[in-house]
Amino acid sequence: MNTGSDRGTRESTADDTTQQTTPNAPHVSKAPAFIKSRRTLHLSWQVGVFVVGLAVVGAGVAMLVLPGPGWVAIFAGLAIWATEFAWASLVLRWTKHKVTEAAQKALDPKVRRRNLILTSVGLVIAGALIGFYLWKYGLTMPWAIKDQ
Repeated sequence: MNTGSDRGTRESTADDTTQQTTPNAPHVSKAPAFIKSRRTLHLSWQVGVFVVGLAVVGAGVAMLVLPGPGWVAIFAGLAIWATEFAWASLVLRWTKHKVTEAAQKALDPKVRRRNLILTSVGLVIAGALIGFYLWKYGLTMPWAIKDQ
């Protein structure tokens, strides 16, 4: 979103290649030209995009507790909103950046080794607890145990 303020100039470095070339560029609607040419038609287009995006995000939120790909639907709704709204484009760009950072961090050998060790320890503890339960009670379900 272009607010008209200048964030200052700085020299270009090698790290700039990972950023977009125009971070302060104004958001441009993805609506067809004949829709953008008429104000009421463009406004109704934006309302339609907002309603469709809201439905997809709402379904994604519901799928967080119900079966289904909740986060995928939420990000798809954000992508729908990002076609018309600058704030959604910024949120989607920030989310992509954070997901990329997390993926790079997860690929770090030290982090992978730590996660593998923690997973192994967790599986050993879970196996010991299950083994103790089977040794003590057999295949009897917890609600059917009578010798308490």
